[in-house]
Amino acid sequence: MRTRKFFGTIGLLLFLAIYSLVAMAIGVGILPDANGLAQLLYYAVAGLAWVPPAGLLIRWMSRPDPDEISDPQVRTN
Repeated sequence: MRTRKFFGTIGLLLFLAIYSLVAMAIGVGILPDANGLAQLLYYAVAGLAWVPPAGLLIRWMSRPDPDEISDPQVRTN
């Protein structure tokens, strides 16, 4: 489980860095000529669109290993 958390954390940090740069590039490239409502909607959606993939990754990271499920003496922290 520790290995999964390590790789999940690295993956989450990389995903968020790349996602934020792509979202900013799209916003800067397309939205300067758009009206205020379009900009608000874009940034609201782009600002929240990372949450579902991150949630799935965090759920995967916190899943216990199969050997931990079968051994009730193992504590999960």
